[in-house]
Amino acid sequence: MNFLKPFALCCMAALFIANPALGAGGVYNVRSFGAVGDGKQLDTAAIQKAIDAASAAGGGTVTFPAGTYLSFSIRLKSHIGLHLDHGSVLLAATPGKHAGAYDAPEPNEWDMYQDFGHSHWQNSLIWGIGLEDISITGPGLIHGEGLTRRGPGPRRKEAPGDTPTTLKDAADASRAVDPEGKGTQGDEFASMVGEGNKAIALKLCRKVTLRDFSVLNAGHFVLLATGVDDMTLDNLKVDSNRDGFDIDCCRNVRMSNCVVNTANDDAIVLKSSFGLGFARATENITITNCQVSGFDPGTFLDGSYGRTQELAPDRDRVTGRIKFGTESNGGFRNIAISNCVFERCRGIALETVDGGMLEDVTISNVTMREVTTAPIFLRIGARMRGPEGVPLGKIRRIRIDNLTVFNADPHYSSIIAGIPGSAVEDVSLSNIRIHAAGGGTREQAALVLPENEKAYPEPSMFGITPSYGFFIRHAKNVRMHNVELDFLKDDLRPAVVIEKSSQLTLHSVDVRRAEGVKGFVLKEVNDFTATSCRGMEDKKLEKAAAESF
Repeated sequence: MNFLKPFALCCMAALFIANPALGAGGVYNVRSFGAVGDGKQLDTAAIQKAIDAASAAGGGTVTFPAGTYLSFSIRLKSHIGLHLDHGSVLLAATPGKHAGAYDAPEPNEWDMYQDFGHSHWQNSLIWGIGLEDISITGPGLIHGEGLTRRGPGPRRKEAPGDTPTTLKDAADASRAVDPEGKGTQGDEFASMVGEGNKAIALKLCRKVTLRDFSVLNAGHFVLLATGVDDMTLDNLKVDSNRDGFDIDCCRNVRMSNCVVNTANDDAIVLKSSFGLGFARATENITITNCQVSGFDPGTFLDGSYGRTQELAPDRDRVTGRIKFGTESNGGFRNIAISNCVFERCRGIALETVDGGMLEDVTISNVTMREVTTAPIFLRIGARMRGPEGVPLGKIRRIRIDNLTVFNADPHYSSIIAGIPGSAVEDVSLSNIRIHAAGGGTREQAALVLPENEKAYPEPSMFGITPSYGFFIRHAKNVRMHNVELDFLKDDLRPAVVIEKSSQLTLHSVDVRRAEGVKGFVLKEVNDFTATSCRGMEDKKLEKAAAESF
C-alpha cells in the first residue's frame, strides 16, 4: 500500500497548480483549506491539509488570519512554518466537549526514568518528531484551554480541579490523588489516552524557531523540547497553569526577550533526562533578557498581576524561576544566563540528582524581588533515577556575578549543598546583594539540617535553614567577593553557616548582625580565609571544628 502516499502527493501538487491561490508565494492560508475560525467548529482537518499541502510543495508558511481556530493535535512537518496573525487564536479543543481526541501518547520503554509528561510527545496540540527547519511565529495566541495539566508522575501530587492555594488545600489534594506519594506511570498512560497535555512538543528536531506569539494556560507544558538542536526562542509571552519551557537534552539553544509566568511550576527549566533511551548533555545554551514570575495564572497577559495564590501544588510557595537538573542523566555544560528579572517566584536552582556533570555555567546581571524560596540553590543529590551504575553527579565551575535580591523568603537562605562523596566545587559569587525578609529565631539558628541525599531537590527539602544568608555544606573552593547580606526585620540567625567544607575564601563580605548574634558559624571546615569583611578581623583558619565570629 506504500504506492498510495506518492500518488496522494502527486494529486496535491496537481491541485496547487490548478489553484495557485492555495499556496501562492509559498504561503498557505488555513481558510483556503476549509478552516472556519469561529472557535466552535473543529478546524483540525483543515489545518493539517494546509500543512500537508505546503509539505508536498517542498515547504512553506501556513498562516492563521484573525479568528479562533479550534483544534486537536496538529502534526508538523519539515520545512514548515506556522504563522499566527494579529487577532488569531489557536484554541486547544477539549475532549468530551468537542468531538475528537488528541493523538495518543506513544509508548516509550524509558519512561520509568522520568515523569510521564516528559516521556511522550504526540499527545500535544502541536508536535513534531525528527523534523528540521520548522518555525512557529506570532503575534497571535495559543490558548491551551482543552489541555490537561495533570500527569504528575512520581513527584507531583496534585488533584484535578482548582489549584491549591493554602497548605491544607495542597495536602488534601496530595492525599486525594496519590495517598502514598508513589505515582503510577502505567495507570497514567491508560488514563491520558485522548488527552493532550502540551501546547508544543518537539523531539529530535533541528533548526527550530519560535518567535513573537503568546501562550495562555498550556496544560503541563508550553514547550517540551527533547533532543532538539539549533533552536531559537525569542519574544515569547507565556502565562500558563504549569510548566513553561522545558529544554531537555538540547544543544545550541538561544532564548531571549521572553516573559514566562508560571505560579504552579517552573518557568524556564533545563533538563537532561533519559527519555531518549540514552544520555545526552544539554549544552551551549544562552538565556538572556528574560522575565520569570509567579503571579496568579492568567493575570500576566491580562495585565492584572494577581497575587492571591500562595502555594504551588508541591506545597511550597509559588514557583516561576529558572532551574535545571531535576533530570540530569546526560549533564549540563557551557550555559550562560544574563540580564534576567525574577518577581514573586523562586530563585535560581542548579541541580544534578540523577548523575551527570553540571559544569561551566555563568549567571550575571540578575535581579529578584519577593523571592518565594532560596535565591540561589546549588544541589547535588543521589536520587539516581536512571540506569544502574551511573556515578554521582558533580557541580563545578559556576560563576554568579551581579545579583540583586530584595525581600527573600525568610525560611530559606541561599543553599550550596553537595553530599558525602560529591562536593560542589569551584563556585564564585561576586557583587551580590541579598536582602532577606528576616524574622528568624534563635531556635531556628540551632537547627541541624538532614542530608536527605535521595529527596527531590527543593530548598524546602532541608526545612528552615539555620542562617538567613547562605548555608554551605559539602563544598570545595567557594569564593565570595563583594557580597552584602542584610534583612528587613531583625533575624536572630547568623548570616552564613558553613559545614563539612574546605577552601572557602571570603573577601569584602559584609553581613548584618542582630544584637548578640554571630555573623558566621563554621563546623568541620578546612582552609577558611576571610579578609576585608566589615566588623570583623581578617581570619585564616586551617581547621575549624566549631567556630563562630
